[in-house]
Amino acid sequence: MKKIFKPGLLTFICLLTTTFLFAQQDLRSKIIYIATQINGVVSVSVTNLETGDTLNYNGNSHMVMHSVMKLPIAMTVLHQVDKGKLKFDQKIHITKADLPETYSPLRDKYPEGDVDIAVSQLLSYMVSLSDNDACDILLKVLGGTATVEKYVHSIGVKDISIKASEAQMASAWPVQYTNWCSAKAINQLLGIMYKGSALSKRSNDFLWKIMLETSTGPKRLKGLLPNDAKVVHKTGTSPVNNDGLAAATNDAGIMILPNGRHIAISVFITDSYADNAKRESVIAQIAKAVWDEYSK
Repeated sequence: MKKIFKPGLLTFICLLTTTFLFAQQDLRSKIIYIATQINGVVSVSVTNLETGDTLNYNGNSHMVMHSVMKLPIAMTVLHQVDKGKLKFDQKIHITKADLPETYSPLRDKYPEGDVDIAVSQLLSYMVSLSDNDACDILLKVLGGTATVEKYVHSIGVKDISIKASEAQMASAWPVQYTNWCSAKAINQLLGIMYKGSALSKRSNDFLWKIMLETSTGPKRLKGLLPNDAKVVHKTGTSPVNNDGLAAATNDAGIMILPNGRHIAISVFITDSYADNAKRESVIAQIAKAVWDEYSK
């Protein structure tokens, strides 16, 4: 039997589709306008996690990751926990040699090392505080970056390369470029986390919690949002070289809107000579435009 659609229904469906397309195009125009305020490559990926609707601007470009790589590292550690190879409360002995001079609240607290720290605590240091030493300690526990890259690729996220530890990236300027991703790939990873399809509920809930507690980059995705806005996110920041070039200024996460929608948003800025305030402002403006559009 042929299905007969009433003209009114077809008109309604067409209007909804057209309205969505116009709204998406308007948002895309805003993102492009904001992105072109600075030099450098700006890459943006936005996904409505309830519907799967996506919007990308340079979404396939290979962007320098920096500490955004701590998200896939955390997921790999938690996968090992789910498999029984690691435990949340398992103690890792940390020596002074494990704590080289870098950004590390862990090192600040235990400058001489010789301390046992639980895997769950190291994860919190690495994600919530973006601790570089905690990151490299966990990479050592995993057996190196190859384990992380293999795991991420195994769950379907292919457009990502993780070759260097924090210490290796700090050793020479070009090394940081070996850790790259596309904004679309990170949004894909955020979608997997949102669905809870890769990790156990306990591990996924823990990851959600420590990302919600992220304290770095307050002027990026959250910079122009309401004070009580909830954003589950991970930042990434490179050094600035002597010529004033910043290889990476990033923030990627899930915005939880008051209307209940969950919007994955990844904003990466690679190779920009703009100052830090301007780079962060671009991320904040893009996030605000997305927040406002999906809050309607």
